[in-house]
Amino acid sequence: MLEFLPSAVRTLLAFLVVLGVLVFFHELGHYLAARWRKVHVDAFSIGFGKPIATWHDRRGTEWRIAWIPLGGYVKLHGQAPMDETPEAERVVERPGMTFHNKSVLDRAIVVAAGPIANFLLAALLFALLFATNGIPTGLTSVAAVSPGSAAETAGILPGDTIIALDGNRVTRFDQVQHHIQPRAGQQVAVQITREGREMTLQVVPAVRPGSEAQPIGILGIQGGQATFERLNPASALWAGTVQTAEVSWATLAGIGEMLTGSRSAQELGGPIRIAEVSGQAATLGIVPLINLMALLSVSLALLNLFPIPLLDGGHLMFYAAEAIRGRPLPPKALEYGFRAGFAVLICLFLFATWNDVAHGGIGRWVAGLIG
Repeated sequence: MLEFLPSAVRTLLAFLVVLGVLVFFHELGHYLAARWRKVHVDAFSIGFGKPIATWHDRRGTEWRIAWIPLGGYVKLHGQAPMDETPEAERVVERPGMTFHNKSVLDRAIVVAAGPIANFLLAALLFALLFATNGIPTGLTSVAAVSPGSAAETAGILPGDTIIALDGNRVTRFDQVQHHIQPRAGQQVAVQITREGREMTLQVVPAVRPGSEAQPIGILGIQGGQATFERLNPASALWAGTVQTAEVSWATLAGIGEMLTGSRSAQELGGPIRIAEVSGQAATLGIVPLINLMALLSVSLALLNLFPIPLLDGGHLMFYAAEAIRGRPLPPKALEYGFRAGFAVLICLFLFATWNDVAHGGIGRWVAGLIG
């Protein structure tokens, strides 16, 4: 897919498609929730900056396509303007349809609808893959065991299938890795199936060479080849929902491991890494690209739910405080909160961009230039 295009062009196009779809569904969630709660939407913009195309629907909402395709926004009636529209050209106030005059519950619903839309998009994309390409099975079968490894010492053999670790069911090899990596030197109960029989083996993961400072556990096994089984639409939708929940939990667990130091923060990526991965997925075909979009949609939903002012989660935090107090927070508190949130987001962006440059394709390219 898109192999005929130069690498840079393919990466850029794939990035814009992926980002455009994710942002559109996120803002569509805000838009539909606003209509449901009877809040007028002044503008729905894909992209930032000066519009290159605009049109109005019968409800008076202005739809825009702007020339900077790196996001988008929904401007709710009564919100501070996010553009340079002169005061005289702004829409006339619509009584009863202003966002800030709605109840706390209505405002919370409108704000939360964006991340919820991204969760729904992820579930639908996973369901589409499971219904057309199939759901992978046999993902925890053992294809090979390294000589002298912890797995060989415990008695794990090629052909075994791992079904649980310390009583926790596993269905994918990455779940096995996430359970084993932080347990170097600790005994782990590995439940397997062998020739139709279930058994439990006690394994002590070894320390991955080079990770002695922050030990990472390894078993010394190689996963087998997965097979794919197509599901009917109902089963695919349920499996897509379950997959979205599992990816969400795994993402949160990974963030927790970064905060505690048991996982390297170098894995945190930003827009450059997303662009690189999008280009690689586009080269591999439509299935990897859709799978990537689903994973990124979950990440976008979770990111927006973090209790950081300026993000949806920050607004929900303020609304919760307003509901508890019975009145809005003081303007000064909101101002300081948004300033702090802006500083946090800038720091996260700079750190993620540094990771992208230092440890991604750009860093390897620069390293190659200097030998």
